[in-house]
Amino acid sequence: IDELKRPIALTDVDLDDYAAVFYPGGHGPMEDLAVDADSGRLLTEALASGKVLGVVCHGPAALLAAVGDDGRNAFAGRRVTAFSNTEEHQAGLGAKAAWLLQDRLTAAGVDVVVGEPWAPHVVVDGTLVTGQNPASSAPLAAELLKQLG
Repeated sequence: IDELKRPIALTDVDLDDYAAVFYPGGHGPMEDLAVDADSGRLLTEALASGKVLGVVCHGPAALLAAVGDDGRNAFAGRRVTAFSNTEEHQAGLGAKAAWLLQDRLTAAGVDVVVGEPWAPHVVVDGTLVTGQNPASSAPLAAELLKQLG
């Protein structure tokens, strides 16, 4: 797909051009998107607009950058799921990680609901749809498509 060969900067994203916003997982979001103000702004705008927003596995790390002028996280009080502390330890990376996603989201005031390790688990909070781990990708995609109707 040609669009994937020419990604645009987050600062150039116009939410009106998209039906939904999706953040994939992997450890990358913990390194960069967790502290990216442009990503945080985009997520805050998507949440406020009621646009369908899907985030899976380690992708919820990006929610940490969604901080308002008052210092409060835009997702505080929202129900999400994310790669759990248990999964991080079982994967052998928990002790090596600078921080754990479940802990950091909880400290930001986000209501993190985790399911069984490695099993599909999706949490829906309005138009915010999150998946816990790679096994959650397919059910998360199905829920996103359902919401897009």
